[in-house]
Amino acid sequence: MAVMTEKTVREVAVENPAATRVFERFGIDYCCGGNQSLEQACERAGVPFNEVVDSLEMEEDTTRAANQVRDWQSEPLSELIAHIKNTHHKYTREETARLTALLQKVCSVHGKNHPELHGTRETFGWLSQELTTHLMKEEMVLFPYIERMEEAVIQSDPVLPSPFGSVQNPVAMMEHEHDSAGAALQSIRKASNDFAPPADGCVSYQTLYKALAAFEADLHQHIHLENNILFPRAIAMEKAH
Repeated sequence: MAVMTEKTVREVAVENPAATRVFERFGIDYCCGGNQSLEQACERAGVPFNEVVDSLEMEEDTTRAANQVRDWQSEPLSELIAHIKNTHHKYTREETARLTALLQKVCSVHGKNHPELHGTRETFGWLSQELTTHLMKEEMVLFPYIERMEEAVIQSDPVLPSPFGSVQNPVAMMEHEHDSAGAALQSIRKASNDFAPPADGCVSYQTLYKALAAFEADLHQHIHLENNILFPRAIAMEKAH
């Protein structure tokens, strides 16, 4: 318990990949706010520390028994990048298109009685544009460089210089954009009363809020894999070579 008290949320999430499911359940920020201690995070989220620790231990045991989670700390960076692209980037592109249409539909029907929907649509529209550019920059610039660097290291070849200097430069930009995306979704969560549809909400309204909650959860996992695992490993690899 004492060891768990001293660890940051980021450290717990990296050491125990299944922990992210527990953090989602308790509303603990493990991607952008991962530098706080677990105890501080529990206090901020208003949840009992002991209950979170018990849940973390149970989740770890369950996952180990089912062997469901890959250890991205030891997998090749190229495999992690492929996973991020094929899982999270694909999901983000598909869902931003679906949610944009769904928001338009719900706004047209319920916007008069629920004006907060218009703000949500505007914020999500901004987020959608930002994410489209963000994913493109990762896939066309940052990810290919990391893959080339790893390949050179494996083959004991010199690492070719990049057009952006150290890999820390684009990483810092990506992390800043992650923070902005997280803040946008946090504002949507607040405006939607934690994605709780109103009593007069139709099926589309309920579907919208469920989809937004799922989108937020996936983005948290997406950012965690990049901020807490991919980027630190890429920076460490560059420094070592």
